[in-house]
Amino acid sequence: MFRVFGWIGLAALLAGGPLAGAAGAQEGTYLRKGKELIELRVQDGRLFCTRQSDGFEMCHGMIRGEDGSWRGRQMRHPAMKFMKFNGTVTFTGDGLKIQGCALGICRAETWVKQ
Repeated sequence: MFRVFGWIGLAALLAGGPLAGAAGAQEGTYLRKGKELIELRVQDGRLFCTRQSDGFEMCHGMIRGEDGSWRGRQMRHPAMKFMKFNGTVTFTGDGLKIQGCALGICRAETWVKQ
């Protein structure tokens, strides 16, 4: 009996059960630097982080890793629109940590879910 339920649980996990729902729970509006609203959405399995005020895209379709964090090489910072960064988004209990690295220098921010 345990073996049957184990296989059912494995099948549900592979079909996107709990993992698929986790991405949906992370979607929504986040507050950046106490003033900017950023809309996070997952589309076609990729993470997008769009500033609501002007549509500026920061995450550019990051891919979810096995550890639950999102990674990408096309991240952009609003103050440096001409540069691309290696980026990581990691979700916390009440928000997320977003980090970008270029030329060996990394900077991180914490955003709070609204």
